[in-house]
Amino acid sequence: QVQLVESGGGLVQAGESLRLSCAASGVIFSIATMGWYRQAPGKQRELVATITRGGNTNYAEFVKGRFTISRVNAKATVYLQMNSLKPEDTAVYYCWSSANAWGQGTQVTVSA
Repeated sequence: QVQLVESGGGLVQAGESLRLSCAASGVIFSIATMGWYRQAPGKQRELVATITRGGNTNYAEFVKGRFTISRVNAKATVYLQMNSLKPEDTAVYYCWSSANAWGQGTQVTVSA
């Protein structure tokens, strides 16, 4: 059974940074594409970024230049470095695996 456990969310002010982590188990992490999605209140879940097993990345336009996704296969962990945070980045952030698994989500709140 695949398990994804996120950590690193919290409350920050606009312009500050946070780093989210997602630890995976029960999946051959090194061959899985991993990603981050987010869901704000009253809105649909949306893609933030993905990273393939080879390290190729894809970002939503609204985070390009501010967020960086990375992975350490030896630790079965994927990260999301979020810089220059804006109030509109406030959402629950979910880790995702191409093994069709989701984490439980971690809240990110950015105050103006």
